[in-house]
Amino acid sequence: MRIDFYLRFHTQFGQTISLVGNIPSLGLNDANKALPLTFFNEEFWHTSIEIDPEDYHTLHYRYVFTNEFGERKKEAEKERVIDLKKNHKDVVSFDTWNDESFYENAFFTAPFTDVFLSTPGGKKQKKVDTITHTIKIKAPLLGDHEAVFITGNAPAFNNWDIEKPLLLQKKGNWWTLETDLSGTIFPVAYKYGIYDLKKEAFVRFEEGDNRVLHYDIPADKRIVVHDGFLRVPNNTWKGSGIAIPVFSLRSANSFGVGEFADMKLLVDWARETGIKMVQILPVNDTSATYSWKDSYPYAAISAFALHPIYINLQKVGGKKHSHIIKALSKKQKQLNGLPEIDYEQVIQFKINVLKELFELDDMSFLKEKEYETFFADNKSWLIPYAAFCFLRDKYSTSDFSKWKTHSQYNKDEVERLTANKSKQFRFIAFYYFVQYHLHLQLKEATDYAHKKGIAVKGDIPIGIYRYGCDAWTAPELYNMDMQAGAPPDDFTIKGQNWGFPTYNWKKMEEDQFDWWRQRFHQMSNYFDAFRIDHILGFFRIWSIPVSSVEGILGRFIPALPIYVHEFGERGIWFDYDRLCKPYITDAFLQSVFSEHIEFVKDHFLTANEREGYDLKEDFDTQQKVDEYFALQDASDSNAFIRQGLFDLITNVILFEEPGSNQQRFHFRILVDSTYSFQQLNDSDRYKLKELYVDYFYRRQDEFWKKEALKKLPALKDATNMLICGEDLGMVPHSVPEVMQQLGILSLEIQRMPKNPQTEFFHPKDAPYLSVITPSSHDMSTIRGWWEENREKTQRFYNQILGEHGTAPYFCEPWVNRAVILQHLYSPAMWAVFQLQDILGMNEKLRREDPSEERINNPANPNHYWNYRMHIPLEQLIKEKDFNKELKDYITNSGR
Repeated sequence: MRIDFYLRFHTQFGQTISLVGNIPSLGLNDANKALPLTFFNEEFWHTSIEIDPEDYHTLHYRYVFTNEFGERKKEAEKERVIDLKKNHKDVVSFDTWNDESFYENAFFTAPFTDVFLSTPGGKKQKKVDTITHTIKIKAPLLGDHEAVFITGNAPAFNNWDIEKPLLLQKKGNWWTLETDLSGTIFPVAYKYGIYDLKKEAFVRFEEGDNRVLHYDIPADKRIVVHDGFLRVPNNTWKGSGIAIPVFSLRSANSFGVGEFADMKLLVDWARETGIKMVQILPVNDTSATYSWKDSYPYAAISAFALHPIYINLQKVGGKKHSHIIKALSKKQKQLNGLPEIDYEQVIQFKINVLKELFELDDMSFLKEKEYETFFADNKSWLIPYAAFCFLRDKYSTSDFSKWKTHSQYNKDEVERLTANKSKQFRFIAFYYFVQYHLHLQLKEATDYAHKKGIAVKGDIPIGIYRYGCDAWTAPELYNMDMQAGAPPDDFTIKGQNWGFPTYNWKKMEEDQFDWWRQRFHQMSNYFDAFRIDHILGFFRIWSIPVSSVEGILGRFIPALPIYVHEFGERGIWFDYDRLCKPYITDAFLQSVFSEHIEFVKDHFLTANEREGYDLKEDFDTQQKVDEYFALQDASDSNAFIRQGLFDLITNVILFEEPGSNQQRFHFRILVDSTYSFQQLNDSDRYKLKELYVDYFYRRQDEFWKKEALKKLPALKDATNMLICGEDLGMVPHSVPEVMQQLGILSLEIQRMPKNPQTEFFHPKDAPYLSVITPSSHDMSTIRGWWEENREKTQRFYNQILGEHGTAPYFCEPWVNRAVILQHLYSPAMWAVFQLQDILGMNEKLRREDPSEERINNPANPNHYWNYRMHIPLEQLIKEKDFNKELKDYITNSGR
């Protein structure tokens, strides 16, 4: 069989098109082995293949575009299929390029295909004796009773008669027509339109020029036409979402913390109010110490395992052991009565009860068919995770370097450790038992949401915990000598140090990012969409050496360095000691340490030949200083000196790139704020600042874009979930371009405009492919922010809300409501709100003190994540007047 491929695509000189598919001649889906097309004419590119239909049932294929610089990108279309068993003739396929940036592709992701959009099939077509043409088109935004029709200047297309429309039938995601165009005079002009099946009435034609079938094809060939998308407005669908961590939910049945089972009540309330999506924070297991520090949801010990704290004990016990749960009602009432989460009490209580239920189960769960399926699907991560947990508990630390055995992961040893006949298998099986029940409960909650027409959006952290299972099993995938974080900003002047090892992207690329693809697959078991935490990390990550404590000592990796010769070319005398070591003088010491100056000189410094000082070797890194003071008495003076020494260490202009033999360098962030920089002469300061601006804001842009395009397309291709990127912070110029190119939704926050020339972002200016919100879990709520800076609040009140006069001192309900409404009427696809901001519209329902509503403060590395909603979900569901008011706002805004 011969198959000819014609792609409608306009190229420029030096650009090419190739074809990949699931057969060897098309590279087995490897773009490096794609079959080149040749330029056919101004409208089409062409190639052909010979294939034996006995060898393959179906042919799946996609096109690849290569620009004049050799950069490749696959199109978004994954659903072009030719049934080789059904087609006994040669096939000619006329195709339309589907760019990943097209809005319509979002409507073929899981939230839309599985939850929101109805799938009317149209009327069944009359069979024709001879099929010469199969015509296909996608039309995602049809109404419940609408179908696609086709008409044109041919008898088979009813000669433009819209009273007798030729209806297409829905097959999968394609609207399809199989027809006989034998004897038709070509070319044929035609157009698609929308028909109302219920009213039996024409609705509209698609926009744009007529489409054209050009060629009269011989009778021995079968024609397939993939016509892309129906040309109707594609940015009309809008939805609203509610964002709240699972741990923050409160119900009568929970045990001191929100649980997966509580999500069903949240879904009931969302349905009552017209909200279409529930968004949660990461729910992976963070149990490293069993202390409150494990409340940080972004420090998972496993990227796959779920957190035991979210389990509902009643569901685990079932009717058989309900008497045990009933006996715990006093403890349940006590924990549920707390205004916030007592993490340590709750996790210890739940683990103890789970162990009791596990013993009562007596391993019978291992024989359940549903468990057998769960284990078979998840054993690749479940077995190492259970072994890790066993060893963590055995040695009372998650720091595997301190374990007496198995400190280095060995697959064979772990298989022996976890074998069914091993003496510790009962301890191992406990973790299987817990993960199995967590899986059942989260799956039940998300399935329930789907039945109610609500999508569920998860969250993928950018990092992994340094002493977790992932780092133990595959340390080669991570840079264990570095720590991920964020550069300084208005909220954290010293930057952020998250402590996570950074990713070894080169190693991950060797197996086409298999770890990430497994992670996405695992999430897709439960979620329809997900937020990529800190998507900027796929372009470059703020990397801090493990010898440093503060984020300000980091730099972006990867980054193009400054070579030593560049300083000379700019007329800068390069002095390594002056530029790359802390510049410590008596004047600087006096400004930092005041009356402690002599003590600091005696204990921590040595004089150098430059009439200044160097740090003693025992104190020349922040880590060494930190370790020293950890052994000293906790006093104000010691804390003062410790911070002062940190400041000495950060008083540098350049970092040498390790292993470069003093040839490659990187600027310290905010270099002009350092004492070292300020003490340079005017000429050197000016020239260095020019080089600094070039380094951070010009030379990296194209490089970082290429880095992102190595990773993000492959990762996006691995899932059908809707992807939203958290693209806040110090954003490279290429980020919006790449996200738009890949159809990844951006995050727009009113108080964090991406344009440095504006103080606030107005919701009316949001792009369609975006998620807009007035606040996130890392920020104060609307009400909390209102009280932080009176001058800024006043400007917001006058400029953004358009109100006159003096702003109210407190954020009154009507002000809160005005902010919510601005977001609802935004053109963004999604308007998502923290529950606290929604309740802020109502005097009766909102919390009295807005400072108690904040979930996280990124400026505090030891923040306790223990926020819990102050009213139970059962009560919120009963607030009929408020719920109707909210639903009216959402409905009237077109969401």
